Amino acid sequence: MAHSTSSHVHTPRPGTADGGAQDPLAQMLDLDAVVFGPYLATVTDRLARLAGDGVTRIVDLGAGTGTGTFALLERFPAARVTAVDSSPDMLARLAETARRRGLAERVHTLHADADEALTGLADTDLVWASASLHHLEDPAGALAAIRAALRPGGLLAVAEMDGVPRFLPHDAVPDRPGLEDRLRTALDELHAGAVPHLGADWGARLTEAGFTVEREHATDLELRAPLPEGAGRYAHLTLTRVRGALDGRIDPADLAALALLLDGGPLDVRHREDLLVRSGRELWLARRPVDGP
Repeated sequence: MAHSTSSHVHTPRPGTADGGAQDPLAQMLDLDAVVFGPYLATVTDRLARLAGDGVTRIVDLGAGTGTGTFALLERFPAARVTAVDSSPDMLARLAETARRRGLAERVHTLHADADEALTGLADTDLVWASASLHHLEDPAGALAAIRAALRPGGLLAVAEMDGVPRFLPHDAVPDRPGLEDRLRTALDELHAGAVPHLGADWGARLTEAGFTVEREHATDLELRAPLPEGAGRYAHLTLTRVRGALDGRIDPADLAALALLLDGGPLDVRHREDLLVRSGRELWLARRPVDGP
């Protein structure tokens, strides 16, 4: 489901890039959209080729601040999108962005959890679920509901990340080499209990739910200088959330080293020349079979 306000630091759903006053999570979602914009364009191109003409009804499941919603509206100009999220604040921001862009008539917002959001929906051409399915409490039940909401031949696009993006060289803090590896290990341990479906094999689960998986694609993204505008702020916001999640869970020396990357000093990620942005992304495109229930 769309835990936009979750305290965990796993896979941020991308948002829009319109700026303006907003909370740190919304800023991070917006910047993810900017930093990884070319990848999203590639994904929606691939989806459009598979979906073909005639897509008019789309559901964005776990919409956040609207990256998927607006990318899909652009790619499918005859479509309307139902944007689903469990955060009313995120949906209010999405609706305002739609209004500013002149797209309000093509966007409907629905405040609901993904486990229950699709009840009553039918004949949907496309369901988009970006970094949202790993939040499901009952994946099998939710996938069955998604399948029922799709028309025969309709598509489900599942996009997931391998966790928090990486930003740092091995010696980012010279006195604590390997800091980011240790942070990632601690986050993996935290998420194993809190988000047990993170990293799941969605291909297998989709097949079990009665979908035909037509495409699977894994991509290791690595961005180097010159980085997109906002990459330093994206790293800062992400690592600030990491620090909050791991406070009291890691070696105090590592926590202090992490603080040096965020405090505005010479090691701060917002103005490092050696900053990287690395992220693993995976995509599954699956169809509800034309034949069958």
